[in-house]
Amino acid sequence: MGKFIYGDASLRVDDRTLWHLELSIGAVLAVGDSFHFTWREDVSAGIGRTSVWLSPMSRLRYRYKGGDRGALNREWIKALMVQAGKREGLVLLPEPPLPGAPELDR
Repeated sequence: MGKFIYGDASLRVDDRTLWHLELSIGAVLAVGDSFHFTWREDVSAGIGRTSVWLSPMSRLRYRYKGGDRGALNREWIKALMVQAGKREGLVLLPEPPLPGAPELDR
């Protein structure tokens, strides 16, 4: 599990998710945009959510546990960037299937 760190707030996610968050957040901040990033807290931290304001001046840290992140999913990065531009800000979206990947029955 990796960790997104902003001040004393942190979010634990798998390394693959963290990688896609880092790329999408970085791309939005690189063009000078600011936005909220909101996530639900783990049950161990209590019920609720955390929301942080990200701006190009934010000091963010991404701490990875492992090395293998798999193939880059550009559609996921685009979806996260679009979400960051919405009124409610960035929320973690599930990863869409990689292009050309077989669809699984749900």
